[in-house]
Amino acid sequence: MLGMEEIDVANDIAELEKEGIICGYHTLINWEKTNIEKVTALIEVKVTPQRGQGFDKIAERIYKYPEVKSVYLISGGYDLLVTLEEKTLKEISNFVTDKLSTLDRVLSTATHFILKKYKDHGTIVNKVVEEQEREIITP
Repeated sequence: MLGMEEIDVANDIAELEKEGIICGYHTLINWEKTNIEKVTALIEVKVTPQRGQGFDKIAERIYKYPEVKSVYLISGGYDLLVTLEEKTLKEISNFVTDKLSTLDRVLSTATHFILKKYKDHGTIVNKVVEEQEREIITP
């Protein structure tokens, strides 16, 4: 398909990984189809940037927590967007109140919970079945 030998493709991929261009591989799981409960939260965080380092230091402190799935610097009313995945709402609440909001430079947070995922990482996870229009039949 690529017009290349398999070994050449493998070598190219290895080189891209070595250079940090390919950063990792992920499995996308539709948790609704398992018997495992997961709660995902998007947490907006307002912080005071650190002189000479901006937002990098506080972002690093946050992304080192194992329950944190992603951290983004964003525009708008908040500075960082943190994605968190836990088993219960209580665990997310504990993370926000005990770990995140107590960090130096964190001014405020706003937590939003994912109610349903339709598309994640470019993949449709819950297809919405469109109701087909019924044909009108007249006698």
